[in-house]
Amino acid sequence: MQKYLFKNIQVVNDGKISVLDVLTNGERIEKIAPIIDIKENITEINGEGKFLLPGVIDDQVHFREPGLTHKATIYTESKAAVAGGVTSFMEMPNTIPNALSIELLEDKYSIASKTSLANYSFFMGVSNDNATEALKVNTMKNNICGIKIFMGASTGNMLVDNYVTLEKIFSESNVLIATHCEDETIIRRNYERLKKEKGALSAADHPLVRDDNACFESSLSAIQLAKKHDSRLHILHISTEKELQLFSNMLPLKEKRITTEVCVHHLHFTADDYERLGYKIKCNPAIKSSNNKAALWEALLDDRLDIIATDHAPHAFEEKQGDYEHAHAGLPLVQHPLLLMLHYYKQGKISLEKIVEKMSHAVADCFQIKNRGYIREGYAADLVVVDMNTPTTVSKENILYKCGWSPLEGFTFPASIENTFVNGVMVYGKGVWNESVKGQRIAFNR
Repeated sequence: MQKYLFKNIQVVNDGKISVLDVLTNGERIEKIAPIIDIKENITEINGEGKFLLPGVIDDQVHFREPGLTHKATIYTESKAAVAGGVTSFMEMPNTIPNALSIELLEDKYSIASKTSLANYSFFMGVSNDNATEALKVNTMKNNICGIKIFMGASTGNMLVDNYVTLEKIFSESNVLIATHCEDETIIRRNYERLKKEKGALSAADHPLVRDDNACFESSLSAIQLAKKHDSRLHILHISTEKELQLFSNMLPLKEKRITTEVCVHHLHFTADDYERLGYKIKCNPAIKSSNNKAALWEALLDDRLDIIATDHAPHAFEEKQGDYEHAHAGLPLVQHPLLLMLHYYKQGKISLEKIVEKMSHAVADCFQIKNRGYIREGYAADLVVVDMNTPTTVSKENILYKCGWSPLEGFTFPASIENTFVNGVMVYGKGVWNESVKGQRIAFNR
């Protein structure tokens, strides 16, 4: 079993930064102390001037396998994730076929067990007519991240607008319910009005079609259902200032029954960027005007928003071309969320401690993940070594997504990911890969 000793490294964990030694033994963190002296059978890593962070846990990705593997695979996207310091992910059910049964869900776990370089969990999907099947995950609550409901337009049979189905899921689920909240009626009405007014729509019209009201009304409906049934609700990718009035920071995260997520692209881009990037930044919910970005940052820092994620959703480059109706919605982002937040750290926008809280600690607490998300003795050795003094520029040559492009191409981050450890294995180190050991299925304390 491989042992690593990180010497004199700045450990960012539990709200503080401390210069410590950290010893890993096999899959686990064995010891954390100011000084650890051990010489034999160990690989020592000089951490002077470097930072050690718990691996990022991304609670919302679309890795496209099965059925859409021309866009991405679990292998390619998990490799990109690890290169970016993401050691665990939770993947969405709108693959082909949609993960609407236990059998189809377990098929995805089987693929991941053979190919994923990061740790993994998969959401059970809900349609208007599979509530009974979806609720079978109640018996799997310790080894599944949750149930996903698209309360807004999606592909295939994934839009859930049947109130009886929603009532059944919210009243009977004993696992976390994650929702995509956009009101389909409002979206359709906006689209028809703008189409009549303008004829052809452009990328810049996307936040007008999928506007603040569509997000707010759907989020409000989900919250009303959750409060009615005391459900455990997690609302994904909050994108509007208006929605923030629905959330509170009066309780610590572990006591909240309703939690929230914000995605890196809504913290970084604004509607002004459509002129430069066009459909490259078309996504659902839409990137909106700058007042929303400012409000999201404020809510993230005061804990009304609980988690930072990516909603990584790759498409082949040609699928992002064409007119408004045909350009696919979604951005590839899972290789760069930590580096993007380190950019904002260097700008003085957010602290390292808050980045680790929102990208690792809070995700583990929100989903009740077992022994991950913190740098603690006995926890899984999911660790990231960050070099704050070596910049990283995004280019086609270093993008690992199968789709081969990024809306961040040409952007230079002020830091770099030097090493990523998954379950104590240095999977990524200064551009060198060890793919001999695969990630593990995430377990939950429920």
